[in-house]
Amino acid sequence: MHWLYQNGWNGMDMLGIGALAVFLPILVLWSIGWKGWALWLAARRHEPVWFVVLLIVNTLGILEIIYIFGIAKRKDHKEERPTTTAGSV
Repeated sequence: MHWLYQNGWNGMDMLGIGALAVFLPILVLWSIGWKGWALWLAARRHEPVWFVVLLIVNTLGILEIIYIFGIAKRKDHKEERPTTTAGSV
């Protein structure tokens, strides 16, 4: 490992500053988009706990995607089920 540093190799040389300059804005925009959608959905559904969790935890959109397509959709399906009464068949 010591010979790598003697020959001028370090971790940033592998990717380069150019790759960081390209991928960082893409990741930021990706994260902001998902976070905005998830926060809007949590606020609209009156779920303050989810709102705060989504606001604080940064997972590059992973938690937001799980909330949007998993948790919120599952709760919507529960609310949309028609209820049957004792007299109906």
